Parts: sequence; C-alpha cells; structure tokens
Amino acid sequence: MYLCLAHFFMRRTREISHFFYSQYFAEGLMITLGCIIPLLVCVYLGYANEGTLISFGALLIGLSDTPGAPSHRRLGMLSTIGLGILTYSLIVSINFSISLTTIAIALLGFFFAMFAVFNARASTVGTMCTLLMLFNVQHSVNAGNVWLNLIFVIAGGMWYMLISMWSLQIRPYRIAQQELAESIRYVADYIRLKADFYDPNIDIDKNYLKLIEKQVEVNKHQESVRDTLFQSKRSIKDTTKIGRYLTLIFSDIVDLFEQSLTTQYDYNAIKVAYSQYGVLVPFKHAILKVTNELDNIAYAINANRLPKPTYAFENDMNHLRESVEKLDKQGVNTIPLKKVMINIRTIIKYLENIYSYNSTNVGPNIPKEEIDSASQFITRDQIDWKKFKSNLSLQSSAFRHAIRVGVVLSGTYLTLNLINFNPNGIYWTLLTILVILKPGFGSTQERNAQRLIGTLIGGILGAVVIFTIDDVTIRFIFLIFFFLSGYSLFRINYIVAVMFITPYILIMLSFHGTDTLEMVTERIIDTFLGGVIAFVSSYVILPNWESFQFRDNMRSLLIANYNYLAQAIRILAGEQPTITAYKLSRKEVYIASANMGSTFQRMLTEPKWRQKYTQEVNRFVILDHILSSHAANLLTQVQDADMDCYSREHVRLLKKTLTHLRKSIALLPSPDDERKFDPDEDFPDLNVATSEDENSKLITEQLQFLSKISADLHKVVQQLVSRTVENEHKESINLTNG
Repeated sequence: MYLCLAHFFMRRTREISHFFYSQYFAEGLMITLGCIIPLLVCVYLGYANEGTLISFGALLIGLSDTPGAPSHRRLGMLSTIGLGILTYSLIVSINFSISLTTIAIALLGFFFAMFAVFNARASTVGTMCTLLMLFNVQHSVNAGNVWLNLIFVIAGGMWYMLISMWSLQIRPYRIAQQELAESIRYVADYIRLKADFYDPNIDIDKNYLKLIEKQVEVNKHQESVRDTLFQSKRSIKDTTKIGRYLTLIFSDIVDLFEQSLTTQYDYNAIKVAYSQYGVLVPFKHAILKVTNELDNIAYAINANRLPKPTYAFENDMNHLRESVEKLDKQGVNTIPLKKVMINIRTIIKYLENIYSYNSTNVGPNIPKEEIDSASQFITRDQIDWKKFKSNLSLQSSAFRHAIRVGVVLSGTYLTLNLINFNPNGIYWTLLTILVILKPGFGSTQERNAQRLIGTLIGGILGAVVIFTIDDVTIRFIFLIFFFLSGYSLFRINYIVAVMFITPYILIMLSFHGTDTLEMVTERIIDTFLGGVIAFVSSYVILPNWESFQFRDNMRSLLIANYNYLAQAIRILAGEQPTITAYKLSRKEVYIASANMGSTFQRMLTEPKWRQKYTQEVNRFVILDHILSSHAANLLTQVQDADMDCYSREHVRLLKKTLTHLRKSIALLPSPDDERKFDPDEDFPDLNVATSEDENSKLITEQLQFLSKISADLHKVVQQLVSRTVENEHKESINLTNG
C-alpha cells in the first residue's frame, strides 16, 4: 500500500512539474509578463488608464501568438497589429452613430470570421481584430485623444512581440521540444487505450470511439511538431545537433505510432479465444509499461534532460513468450498473440533507439532525401484570396458561420442600444457571443456550457477574494495568480481558464472602485444573455449540421486509404517506394482519419433529431480505423518479406480490396474538379503460388481480412448514400408542401 501511495504521489509530482515545463505554462507566463509589467510600471508612475491600454494591446497580440514556426508567429502578430490599426481607425471614426456602427460590426464581423478559410492562425488574427472592434464600439470608451489610445495599444502589442521574438531567439528549439514532448504523451495515451483491448472486461466498441478521439489529438500535435520543426532545413542540418536530435526522435515516434496501429486484430475474437487462459492481462501490462516509458521520455525532453530508461523489458517479453508456448503445447492457435509480441518488440526497439541518442551520439545521419523533402510534410495553408472568394457560397460552412457572426453581433449591438442597455453590459454580451459562437452547433453548445459554468464559479471566487481581503498588495498577488493560471490553462481546460480569468477581471475592476456585488451580478447576466443569443443563433441562423457535411471527409479518408494501400502495388511490381512517398501517403491517412473522427464527434453533440446517420457513421469510422491499421500491418509485412513470397493470389486479393474502396469513393462524388479521383492501377502479373511459407500465409491472411473489411465499408457507404438521398428527397418535398 505504501509503495502504491508513493508511486501515486511521484506520478502526480511529475505531472505538476511537467505542466510547469510545458508550452502552456510558458505561453501563460509570457502573456502575464507582457500584460502585467507595463501595467505595474504605469500604475507606479500614476498612469493607470494608459497602463490598462498597453496591457490590453499586449493581451491581443499575445492571444494571436499561437504555436508554430517563428516566421509564422511573427507574421501573425504583425498582421494583428496592422489589421488592428485599420479596424480601430474605422470604428472610432463612426462609433458616434449607432446605425453606422451596426453596419461596420456586421461587415467586419463577417470579414474577419471568413479568415477561418485560410488557416487556424489567420482565424485567430481575425478573432483578435473583432475583439478590438467590440472593445471600441461605445463612443464613451474613446473619450479624449482616441489616437493616443491607439498608440498605447500598439505599444503594448509591440512590447509583447519583443518578448516573444526574444524568447525564440535565445531558445530557438524550446517550443519544438515542448510540442514534441506533448505529442509523445498523446501517443502514450493512444497506446494505453490499445492496451485496454486486452482487458477481458472492456467494452470494445466504446474503446474504439475513445481510440479514434485520441487519434485526432495525436494528429493535431504531430502536425504542430512538423510545422515547428520542419519549417526550415536548419533543424535537421543544425551544427549544434539539437535540431537533428529532435528530428530523429520525432521520426522514431511517428514510426512507433504507426507500429502501434499495426497491432490491430479482431479483439472480440481474441477475447473469446484467450480470455479463459488468463494470458491477455500480461499483454496489457507489458503494453502499459511501454506507455510509461513514453511518458518518461516526454517528461525528460520537456525538462530539457537526456531520457534514461526506467524498465528492462526482457523479463516481460520472456514471460509473454513462455505463456504463449504453454498455449502452443495445449494445441491452441497462438499466431495472433505471436504477432502482438513481434509488434511490442518492434516498439521497444524504437524506444531503445531514442535512448541511444545523446549529446555525443545523435544517431545516424538523416538521409539526404528526408532533408530535401522535409518541407513536403508541412501543411501549407497560405493566404490565398481565391480560396476566400471560392468560399463565398452557402455550401461553405465558413461562409455560413461568418454570416451568423456578422448578423448576431450587429443585431445584438443594435437591439441592446435601442433598449438603453448598460454600455459595459453591451461589450460583455458581445464578447461572450464572439467567444462562444463556433462554426458547428455542438462546439457552440459545449463552449456555452463551459463559459457559463466558469463564469459562475469564477464570479463567486472573485467576490470572496474582494470581500475578504482588503490589503491591495495581497489582492494584486491574487490578480497575477489568476491571470497566469487562466492563460496557462486556456488551451488545456477552458472551464478552469474562465474560472480564473473571471476573478482576475473582477479584481482589476475593483481597483477602479466598482461595486463588487453589482459587478459580479452584471457579468453573470451578460454571460448568460450572450450564451443564450449564441446558442439560439447557432440553431436558427444558417446552422451547420454535420449530417449534411460528413460525406466530403468520408470521401477524403477513403481516397487516403486507397493511396496508402496502393503502395503495396508498387512493391509487388518490384518497385521500392521512396521513404518520402511512403511517409506522405501515411501522413494523409492520419490527417483524413483525424478529420473524420472530429466530424463524428461533432455529430454526437448535435440535437437528437439531427442525428440521423450516427449509427452508420460510427460503423464507418470503426471499420476504416481497422482498415487503416491492417493496411499499415500489411505494408510492413510486404516490405519485410522476400519477393518469392508474393503470388498471383495476393494481387487478386489486393485488387479486390482496392476495387471495393474505389466503388465506395465513386458513391461519394466531389463537385470540385480538383478533387476528382483517377487512380492509376497497373497490377503486376505474378506467378501462381505452388506452396506458401509462413510469411506468404501471413500476407494472404492480411489481404483476405482487408478484402472483407473493404467490402463491409462499401456496404456501409451504400447504406449511408441511400439514406441521405432518401432523407434529402423527403425534406425537399416537405419544403415544397410547406
């Protein structure tokens, strides 16, 4: 018991220290320094209002400084400053007129919301410019020298940008380290869920859904690492070796993650076949040790230390081997268990590779091909105004959301002004709408609940601090604590972040002599009002229902799997695909799987009457996950096997699988000519097999299973297409009759 308690506290201590080393705390600390330092200096000099404006400018630019390559971060901050100046200049010139301001809010709200069509960073820039606009919609806000106020806001933004660029200059690889560590932790969590499949008591279908949800997170963080690490060749040519060190570890982690995908079997069959022998739990424990080792590596990288192994897996593998041999002697078919053992050994080998890298040995040289092709692995979402123009259609979810933002913000502003609502209340209500309103109904609903709960708890917490602590210095210490905690947790847990940011705002306003109880009440009312408006508008103003949009993501995923599996054709034809071609096709599968997984998650948050296809999409997502995993397993076997193992039967089975996928893709046509699917199929004509060795049998089994899964996928797609066409026909008849 004491050992368990000691292990628990040690794990919790490491979790806490990992957070303080993480990028989240670093971001929160940087924003805190950027906002609090100028405020302190100005208050000391007697310029509290000017300090507040400088702090606000630093906050705007700080929130736009999302993780990524230094050049992208710099461009994002400069864009926020430039567009912010234009936005401020326009709004302060017309905010004396309610009608003109209403029109400006509608147009600018729409314009900035459309930035989402470019990329996530551009979307954040647009949100910050909208926030600046809302902060200045009241004429009384800018009484006095409005242009001097703008200078203070710009000064705050430039001050934060200076801090950000300075930190990147002195520690250029720190962000890559932190993001890499975070991505390793998510891979560990993914494999931990895979380990649960070997628990006889687990609900397999529910665990699949958790697995797919976790894969979305894994892909997001791996994309972030690529963006940070591969933006230039410097990271893999760096003479200090740290760039190459991080690149090699990331490469091994991606390969390790793929290897974990290949440990994919019919877990229901495995449970039925082996649970009675008690052999599955030791497999689970061995895999869990692998995940603990990954956590250990992530912690060491995050803490800027050299990872050192904590486990010796030899005894575990020997124990597994003995258990399997014992079943062999009883006449039980143990081939699936042996394949799991091989995969675990391979994963352990990747761990050993990572541990072998150190300050004097950073492993083998990275092949020139990988250096030259590094930029191909970066998702480039450039600012292309043709893309903006092509999305000006009701078919675009971004366009529908942008219209909703413009209409709701301007309509709310006009209505609240006509009923003489409290000016501060107007700002807070509009801010709540901006923060809560998301492109999808489910996302808006979730953010709405988080905002309201966080505001309620934070309001009570802030009131307690203000009513019980009279000392200004102690209050200010709490203010810094709440600010730092709120913005450190902003990307981890939104409820807790709001819970800390709310008392920060209340304490800040209390320094200006505002009545605390009235202030708390107003903030809660404003938040509730904004939440209700955002919720209702997402339901009635051009709503984005995933039930109408999932087919595009489904098609992209099928195409990605087709191209990935088609790599086997080239291998069977005697070609050896380049490392770049193979890894790019693998990456496309990961991205498409993550997009489809996100779509399905959003479908589950929509109203019940809109969840018309969740069962079929659920089935599709699970089957496709199984297909992707078995495709990865097949490609590993095909690459490792001798050419003599291949036969005409293998080509026939592969052709059958790809045909099922091609038929499924044909059922989901794309109106976009650029996304037309035109596969190049040149199947090799191999000899008929006279006999099969063990490797050849394994390949045959994999292809037979892939053929079955692809056929099941085709049936699910047929059912989905049939149901959607039928429902759309019914709805069109109802609209005509209505």
